[in-house]
Amino acid sequence: MIIAIDGPAASGKGTLGKRLAEHYGFAHLDTGLLYRAVARALMDRDIPLTDRDAAAHAAQNLDVSHLEDDTRLRGAAMGEAASVVSAYQPVRDALLAFQRQFAARKPGAVLDGRDIGTVVCPDADVKLFITASPEERARRRHLELQRRGEQAAYETILEDIRRRDERDMSRSTAPLKAAADALTLDTTDLDADAAFDAALKMVESSRS
Repeated sequence: MIIAIDGPAASGKGTLGKRLAEHYGFAHLDTGLLYRAVARALMDRDIPLTDRDAAAHAAQNLDVSHLEDDTRLRGAAMGEAASVVSAYQPVRDALLAFQRQFAARKPGAVLDGRDIGTVVCPDADVKLFITASPEERARRRHLELQRRGEQAAYETILEDIRRRDERDMSRSTAPLKAAADALTLDTTDLDADAAFDAALKMVESSRS
């Protein structure tokens, strides 16, 4: 069974993906970490994010063994950088096979990202599109960064989120959008538990 979860930055899709995977005993992949790792590989070598060939090479040779444990991939700056390299078709092509292999894991897998239901797993058993207002997503990201001890102004985060939304939704390669058969969940007014309960009901309704 494959559960595909898409949505914009800080919508809560990653948290929901983890909780749903734990609930069902499935493997979980935050595909955004793949693109963050590609961006980090370039930045570590002082290569501009605009170097498409270098980004493709980094994607083709990416070490995915410790993505979840790499705290450097979680910051706002890396998220912004990932949004840049994720627009390159060769980068997406290089990572596509790995994502689909992961999705084939038994007894099931949960993948969250921006093109899971539309490109990576168009035949997924369940497709969810998680969203929230830009203001609420900025508030969540602000709190998250504060908990990590990182300093960032709310207004700056909100501006970054709106810029990422525009880039992700307008890119020619796998733009962010809900699959035609996806169920949409707006988490703006939901806490983590309420969002999980709502998502779980959607999954169960899709399975029945």
